[in-house]
Amino acid sequence: MKIFVDADACPVQEEVISIAKQHHLSVVLIKNFAHYSDTNQAEHVTTIYVDKGSDQADFRIIKLAQAGDLIITQDFGLASLCLGKGCVPIHHKGFIYTHENIDRLLQARYFNAKARKSGQRTKGPKPFTALDKEKFTQLLVKTVKNLTNT
Repeated sequence: MKIFVDADACPVQEEVISIAKQHHLSVVLIKNFAHYSDTNQAEHVTTIYVDKGSDQADFRIIKLAQAGDLIITQDFGLASLCLGKGCVPIHHKGFIYTHENIDRLLQARYFNAKARKSGQRTKGPKPFTALDKEKFTQLLVKTVKNLTNT
């Protein structure tokens, strides 16, 4: 099992890397070149850069991920594709995407986009909080333990 992170705007990269290390798991950060960094990462972390452009990171994650892998993303469309591939997608605010909730999330995204196109103002995402980070961390630890039986 690997952990793939849709890393361009992911606020929990450090937590993912730390938890993965504790459980001897590999982490693959997928970023576009606009987020290039020459920072040295831990041995268990690989960074893959993709071209700028809509969904390039998503396409690479789908190409590389295998059933049972964890995917950290806030992108509902990517999460839907991951579910279809047998992966376990997790949102950085601390919830798991499931076959039971993905249709509702995609539908809400569609209606919000439609409203914005018609000139309506829609609410953006709420700010990421310390409580969100703690909720995510607890969920990731629990999920990793369940998937690795440790």
